[in-house]
Amino acid sequence: MSRILFVCTGNICRSPTAEGVVRSIIINKGMGELIKVNSAGTHGYHIGEPPDPRTCEAALRRGIDLSGYRARKVVPEDFERFDLLLAMDRGNLALLQRGARPEYQAKLGLFMNYASDFDAEEVPDPYYGGEQGFELVLDMVEDAGQGLIRALQRTP
Repeated sequence: MSRILFVCTGNICRSPTAEGVVRSIIINKGMGELIKVNSAGTHGYHIGEPPDPRTCEAALRRGIDLSGYRARKVVPEDFERFDLLLAMDRGNLALLQRGARPEYQAKLGLFMNYASDFDAEEVPDPYYGGEQGFELVLDMVEDAGQGLIRALQRTP
């Protein structure tokens, strides 16, 4: 079984979107027992809060319900508990790298490294792109999520 944690800053937009989208892909492929996903933030700004309403609305238009998600902060145990901790941007990756002991560094990476249709290292913060920013995040997350599942299927 693979356990994956998606990480952004506050855990109310990009990382819960990634968790919901990838969970949907996993379920549709019948891989729910093989891959488990979760999300967290590098900062505790929104602990216990649901995702941003615009995030939920955009995801729901694509059939993904994020209403039950609640923000949480990355904790030290996550480095041990998860096989991959995938950051949405370089800033969050740097924070994960600073918080992880040397033996956990290989588990850290950028989620967009799994994308095929986007030539971007980072999933942008949707707040700077207006309403279209939330759709762009979904497009990017869907592409990277499909690539992640393909990569996991190739891993022995």
